[in-house]
Amino acid sequence: MDTAQAPKVRIGDLLVSKGLIADEQLKQALNEQKRTGKKIGKVVVDLGFVTEAQMLQTLANHFGYPFVDLVHFRLNSELIKVLPETYARRFRAILLSEQPDGYLVGMADPLDLLSIDELQRLLRRPVNPAFVKEHELLGAMDRSYRRSEQIASIAVELDSELETTDVDLESLATTTDTAEAPVVRLLQSIFEDAVQVRASDIHIEPDEHELRVRLRIDGELQEQVMKERRIAAALVSRLKIMSGLDISEKRLPQDGRFNIRVLGKSIDVRLSTLPTPYGECVVMRLLDQSAGILSMDKLGMPEALRHRFENLVQRPYGMVLVTGPTGSGKTTTLYAALSLLNLPERKIITAEDPIEYRLPRINQVQISQKIGLNFSTVLRTALRQDPDIILVGEMRDQETAEIGLRAAMTGHMVLSTLHTNDSVSTAMRLIDMGCDSFLVASSLRAVIAQRLVRKICEHCKQPYTLTPQEKTWLSNIDATAVDAQFQKGSGCHHCNNTGYTGRLGVYELLEMNEPLLYALRKGDAAEFTKAARDNPEFVTLSRCALDFARSGITSVQEVFKISATLEEG
Repeated sequence: MDTAQAPKVRIGDLLVSKGLIADEQLKQALNEQKRTGKKIGKVVVDLGFVTEAQMLQTLANHFGYPFVDLVHFRLNSELIKVLPETYARRFRAILLSEQPDGYLVGMADPLDLLSIDELQRLLRRPVNPAFVKEHELLGAMDRSYRRSEQIASIAVELDSELETTDVDLESLATTTDTAEAPVVRLLQSIFEDAVQVRASDIHIEPDEHELRVRLRIDGELQEQVMKERRIAAALVSRLKIMSGLDISEKRLPQDGRFNIRVLGKSIDVRLSTLPTPYGECVVMRLLDQSAGILSMDKLGMPEALRHRFENLVQRPYGMVLVTGPTGSGKTTTLYAALSLLNLPERKIITAEDPIEYRLPRINQVQISQKIGLNFSTVLRTALRQDPDIILVGEMRDQETAEIGLRAAMTGHMVLSTLHTNDSVSTAMRLIDMGCDSFLVASSLRAVIAQRLVRKICEHCKQPYTLTPQEKTWLSNIDATAVDAQFQKGSGCHHCNNTGYTGRLGVYELLEMNEPLLYALRKGDAAEFTKAARDNPEFVTLSRCALDFARSGITSVQEVFKISATLEEG
């Protein structure tokens, strides 16, 4: 928040007069202001003397302006775009509503008279300012000013350049005049749009008559179609150059990686190309390096389950597996565990493909199949490096699994992942891979399975009534669930009319006990499954998701997605 002081009004004195802060607190804030140069309003909030909402409401009452909570305000996408993004960000302003006497404009600094005058000149109508929280304002701008129109415009320009000149595509893609090249500006706009909406992946897919750019947001793809299909080759060539790939090879898949800085964030991009009849398809996984590693308490695990998991990974030896399909958050969970275990007295070695985050004090090894550096090779060598903890990116084959199990049995904590549907089937999968049942029973300590579900948008959340079919389905998970109160997002500006914003993990933790180990030694899958279901501490993925739905965090539709996936598996 960047609130300026109006003439003849001292914000600090106003807060004291309203009883929000004491004289001593004001003196402390003034000293901090001299030291940092920040405005007094931000200082008192940063020091925790008042909340941002309290201060803004006080200022709004004093100056006769409204205070608008953007979290619960329904924004109009079309109205917002009346004020171009450049000016909206310059003046920290967003159009809230159209009134008979002008526009209601949310501003981080409604006391800045010069900005108000400039806004009135641009909009050609009176401006009625309102106080809003600055971080909410910036978030609303990121959601509102998507790059769709800009991307389409640059695509047309690039297509026109290809049509009206005989410029070679490769030279266009590799031009050193990066500031002006349309292909570079187009990629920059695509990346900026993806980062603004927190997309995890970018898909560039040439079709017979068009080019599709799709962003995966909260697990779902959102599409923008461009008629200028010919620009796909220029985009792919430029991305290959950025990734250090061979631009002349168009018949074979290639994988690469590069790092870019977008909107002040350091983004690590993992790129994969795939030849198709209409050109090469590119998928890019975006990893925000500036966001850092999530800690265990930020994963969203139920507290009791989190404490059990933390105790398991901190044991001196044994194997703990994290399972789930691609994109279920397994790597995030393992990195959170590593951040908990990463202490000076512990030697940690990882074998990863690829290394997603660089971690201090941890010896991370990048797998390279081309030179024979596979998981089993790294694992054998790691055991000669005197480690306390070993992380194996994935148990891909029998050799890797057996080495990992023996390492866990001989005094090492081994963390790894496996692609299985649930925790119960994981132990048997190791046996199916060829590992001896006694070895699995001696080494495996626990399996945690996980999925990601979408969270209901807080801005458009409303009660939801179950259909008869949904009641029948839910009763198979929990008979008491049919009487619970559920929520669903109706769709609004904040969630791009999807009804969801963000995701969280759902988990099931299967900790080995005597009945489970007995079934494992026998290699009896049916008995193992029965022993797991009889364990009172075992909560299934479906039940965990249902608990979140009962709490109004996610919808029953997300619960059904998980249940259907498990049934199919």
